[in-house]
Amino acid sequence: MHILITGAAGMIGRKLVARLVKDGQLNGQKIDHLSLIDVVAPEKPAGFTGAIEASTSDLSNPGAAAKAIAKKPDVIFHLAGVVSGEAEIDFEKGYRVNLDGTRALLEAIRAADQKPKVIFTSSVAVYGAPFSNSIADDFQLTPLTSYGTQKAICELLLADYTRRGFLEGVGIRLPTICVRPGKPNKAASGFFSGIIREPLAGQEALLPVSDAVRHTHASPRAAVGFLIHAAGLTRAQLGPRINLAMPGVSCTVGEQVDALRRVAGEKVAARIRREPDELVQRIVAGWAERLDAKRARDLGFKAEATFDDIIRAHIEDELGGKIVA
Repeated sequence: MHILITGAAGMIGRKLVARLVKDGQLNGQKIDHLSLIDVVAPEKPAGFTGAIEASTSDLSNPGAAAKAIAKKPDVIFHLAGVVSGEAEIDFEKGYRVNLDGTRALLEAIRAADQKPKVIFTSSVAVYGAPFSNSIADDFQLTPLTSYGTQKAICELLLADYTRRGFLEGVGIRLPTICVRPGKPNKAASGFFSGIIREPLAGQEALLPVSDAVRHTHASPRAAVGFLIHAAGLTRAQLGPRINLAMPGVSCTVGEQVDALRRVAGEKVAARIRREPDELVQRIVAGWAERLDAKRARDLGFKAEATFDDIIRAHIEDELGGKIVA
């Protein structure tokens, strides 16, 4: 099996590559070829015995998408994109990367007539206020940010290209992935991870919103599981609605802090400093708080049960089980 991963140098991309290399197979088929592309050079994983190609590419550039799929991958994990805060600040870049790059990839697939499985990472930012108490998959898509609009358009394109038989698509609407390892990025949701990651590492963290802000979260470990599971779903299982919300833990920022206090202690939780940010507050206010992920759960997608579990997953996966007290 040949697998192509766009955005392979990103956090989720790297973890997905590691999982695929560890498993050595997908859907019961041996993985013998990995193609990894990103705007920065992806690292080649150790321990993989098959062919690996790692290259730098911007899918929105002319010819880049056609080159990326030239060797006809069986499965494409399309993770490449500009994050929410950056897409809101840089309008042109957001549409070029998130929309034009995705459309170029879909068009290249259509022209090649290869019909691969395409797993697309969408976002809960496709939803927009006013919200009901819990958002189901069929909730009207009325995004309130450029990022959410770009993701919603790509979902529609994925569904139409699937309907026309050019590919087999699955769009997974990710909740906020938390706790993200590494340095902060430009995602408006980045503080959700920062208020856990930095204190656990002995550093101060800034909290730009109130403790009452509620959101839905899943760990990077769960996100990789979503991608793997999505690749195994059949068209018959999905039916005509191929874009669906993933499960996660809905909690307030205050409940996040309480979970940090339970898991790591008061001294660690005290490293959070409140510093309001109007732009972040405005963006986050337009996001759904609770997701009804019954359809995804019924299809076998799994996430953590509590935010305590999400914190513990970060400590196990990124900190070697140790906390800076």
